[in-house]
Amino acid sequence: MNEVEKYIAQFEPEIKERLIVLRQLFFDVVPGTEESIRYKMPAFTVGKEHLYFAAYKKHIGFYPVYGLTEMEEQLTPFRAKGTKDSLHFPHNKPLPVELIKEIVRLKGKKG
Repeated sequence: MNEVEKYIAQFEPEIKERLIVLRQLFFDVVPGTEESIRYKMPAFTVGKEHLYFAAYKKHIGFYPVYGLTEMEEQLTPFRAKGTKDSLHFPHNKPLPVELIKEIVRLKGKKG
């Protein structure tokens, strides 16, 4: 079990399932994605960019999401209050899988 798998394994089943889905999206969208733990959270290298996620009591945080002006309308509903680069995916709502795929795809292209 690698460090990212250990991170995911510590959560309750419902959250763990969401994290597994999120993690897999990186590999589906950008084959060869490298993963590690940075800043005590899973980090994924897509191109020259790094994207991170972290689980919290009420949501999954997804970082950093800036420089995607072409998607701002889609990102706004998930934007964390007072930030320009953080998204929150509440546990009581489905993961926006297609949105996440597009973020990963675009960040991978920029890198």
